[in-house]
Amino acid sequence: MVTPKWMISQEQISPLSVAAKERGGRRSFLEKTLMEVTSVLQEAVFSEAYASAPGLLQGLDPRVKFGLLLLFLVVASLVRSIPVLVSIYLFTLLLAQLSRIGLGFFIKRVWFFIPIFAGIIVLPAIFNVITPGEVWVPLFHLPRAYSWGPYHIPEVVGISRQGVMGAVVFVSRVAASVSLVVLVTLSTRWDHLLKALRVVRIPQVFVLTLGMTYRYIHLLARLVQDMYWGKKSRTLRFSRVRTEQGWIASRMATLFRKSFQLSQQVHGAMRSRGFDGEARALETFQVKARDYLAIVICLVLGGFLIWVDPYL
Repeated sequence: MVTPKWMISQEQISPLSVAAKERGGRRSFLEKTLMEVTSVLQEAVFSEAYASAPGLLQGLDPRVKFGLLLLFLVVASLVRSIPVLVSIYLFTLLLAQLSRIGLGFFIKRVWFFIPIFAGIIVLPAIFNVITPGEVWVPLFHLPRAYSWGPYHIPEVVGISRQGVMGAVVFVSRVAASVSLVVLVTLSTRWDHLLKALRVVRIPQVFVLTLGMTYRYIHLLARLVQDMYWGKKSRTLRFSRVRTEQGWIASRMATLFRKSFQLSQQVHGAMRSRGFDGEARALETFQVKARDYLAIVICLVLGGFLIWVDPYL
């Protein structure tokens, strides 16, 4: 019996990718989607591995880490200087390195969402139609300026200096804030993070919903993969499009029924074990000397950044 390549390889190779290579690289839309789902699950496994690594942030109390996260989020929202925001971002990179989190993995995880969401939001603001100011890059000229009540279109429409600076500040603030959140989530085990949320009085229903959603995403993704591979292992040739669409519709209904049944079973199992809605962990939190030292350092650093911001 030959051992599959994806079991003996040192790289993170999915059976889907191996199968696609054996067919000459041709992959269906469903296979591409399942490969992306597999990569997401692998990243979740890596996140748990980072949370268990012997790093700087991993040794801090989760409640302290969550409190310091809120502190620096407030600092990032108050400051407006680009050097200060860039300093906060570089500080997160330093913490990631000291916490033994791969910088490549950390940077990709942060900057994957920023260009998509922050870029789309801030793109219109760079034009002088939205943000009046000095025109850096003129785009086109109108016969004259137009005004309709509070709205004004200048004669020269282009990219303004004030709009670009505002966009840079916005993207820098989003990058610093997202980096802080990702850093805390990667360096904290999921059950500890949920318990820390309850310690700081986050509503119980929010914490419970967040915890169940996190677990169900992985479970439902595995169910979809199992159903697809079960069908593929029994398929000798491609069926008609209408037949495939009917199978997908039936599997959607099956997945909904299984998830509903599973939710009932999980709820019954939790109630039979005395679950009262609280997110609990076996470990008890204890604030140590290094936690107090981290609090003092972060308070001083946060205060210094707010103080120096108007001068930069």
